[in-house]
Amino acid sequence: MDDRIARIEVMLDEAGPDAVELVKELLDLYGEGLASVMAVLDAEQAARLAADTAVAPLLLLHDLHPLDVRARVEAAVGGAAELLAVEDDLVRLRVRPGGCRSSAEAATSALREAVRAAAPEIEHVDIEVERDATPLIPVESLAVRTGPRAP
Repeated sequence: MDDRIARIEVMLDEAGPDAVELVKELLDLYGEGLASVMAVLDAEQAARLAADTAVAPLLLLHDLHPLDVRARVEAAVGGAAELLAVEDDLVRLRVRPGGCRSSAEAATSALREAVRAAAPEIEHVDIEVERDATPLIPVESLAVRTGPRAP
């Protein structure tokens, strides 16, 4: 779908202002039709339709998505992060580190992408990495024992 949108944008740039006006009118027309469809659906049907990856962006475009921003972000991050705040165009998350630094960086990058996919109106995703006081491997367990081994 992103490729299709990019092609449309190029075509509009080349076509000029009349084409842009035409597209705006078409979007309004399709938006009104989509609003009529959403109006006759019950909550379960609307949720199923909104879960469709081809339909969800259209619902967002026309401000018809049945879930608010917070609910979409919560669903996107699941249990991978704690949602601290949703404020205007900012989402703040807290994650507990697990594994090496590179996997933590990949995880935070994946979280940012998941939030932006679920809530494209969010421009900033701040991720706080919780500092764990407990080391993964206790230092005592790394000491070399020189005494006799137990049988």
